[in-house]
Amino acid sequence: MNGLKLPVEWRERIEDMAAGRIQPVAPRHAATVAVLRDHPEHGLQAFKLRRVSSMAFAPGAYVFPGGSVDPRDGEQTTDWAGPAPQEWGAAFKASPTLAQELVCAAVRETFEESLVLLAGATADSVVDDTRGADWERDRQSLLDRSLSFAEFLSRRGLVLRSDLLRPWAHWITPAIEPKRYDTRFFVAAIPSGQRAGDVSTEADRVAWMRPVDALAQAKRGEMLMLPPTLATLEDLAAYETVAQVLAAPREISVLEPKAEIIDGEPYLVLPEEAAHHYPGR
Repeated sequence: MNGLKLPVEWRERIEDMAAGRIQPVAPRHAATVAVLRDHPEHGLQAFKLRRVSSMAFAPGAYVFPGGSVDPRDGEQTTDWAGPAPQEWGAAFKASPTLAQELVCAAVRETFEESLVLLAGATADSVVDDTRGADWERDRQSLLDRSLSFAEFLSRRGLVLRSDLLRPWAHWITPAIEPKRYDTRFFVAAIPSGQRAGDVSTEADRVAWMRPVDALAQAKRGEMLMLPPTLATLEDLAAYETVAQVLAAPREISVLEPKAEIIDGEPYLVLPEEAAHHYPGR
């Protein structure tokens, strides 16, 4: 069985949803980015954040930078280099407007949570450093949404580099969860000269880790990670360099675990395409 046992208190909620006494919450569109680098000694590494224990969704879990879309990103004009929203929409089976929101969310949230910014003064350049008081003021304005992402780019004369991203996966939070996300996963290399920082108020720890090491720690129970994160790390563990990851062909399918009662116990049943990724299976 491709299932993960859930705490017993989930049984009543699963039964209530099956009987129609409660309805699933509509998921919010979101984007997540696995930021990668080639370490001279350790090889391919991914940037991870541990969510603070007070978070309503996945407290204490190690995640990639990411967050919800901002509808303004689909309405405002943004200087853009690389695949157009229509191409991203084809990859993720989304409308061009939603695709633009997703790419903007991927770049914006990565900057907000790690200082990594996939944008440059021209279509073939990238900013070399995002540290400093002026960058921090803009980051805070993005966080409180007093500044839209398009306004941020325009103020600094920057072009969004969608060509530095690659589509990787599409996961939807199980219907049983009270807080749900419809999340598109991207991968990207950290630009030369930039350094990822521990800046997110939603995280209490960050680390660069080899995918295989992160998976081993998860298997030993030393790191909490949700199935989408584990599946992404398992995929990345098959590659030795960032260039190999970025060149890898991907066919994106929607993956959504299901909560079920099996032999009287609550389980989270993983999609067949992802079940083998979970450590310990």
